[in-house]
Amino acid sequence: MPELGYMIAAVVIAGLITLLLRAVPFALLKPLRKSRLVQRLGRWMPAGILLILAVVVVRDEIAARPEQVWIVAAAIAVTVLVHLCAGRRALLSIFAGTGVYIALLNLL
Repeated sequence: MPELGYMIAAVVIAGLITLLLRAVPFALLKPLRKSRLVQRLGRWMPAGILLILAVVVVRDEIAARPEQVWIVAAAIAVTVLVHLCAGRRALLSIFAGTGVYIALLNLL
């Protein structure tokens, strides 16, 4: 069994490392907030990540059911239409598209 002093030192060192690892990104981010690159990344990165996710999911669904490509196309169309017609409400359009996809997949 390790000595008490050794265990206390290990916990203190681990706590300091954890604190530093959590604080350093915030300290480094403050000067970067005014950077044009960081502002552009903040604007376009979420949409880019969602686009990559959507492409991967659609590709996998088409590969899994090549005879039912029209179901995927219908769900995408509903998602886009609801998104554009309902004031760009992302959750509403995602729920509508997913609902259409599940309904068509299970009913047909």
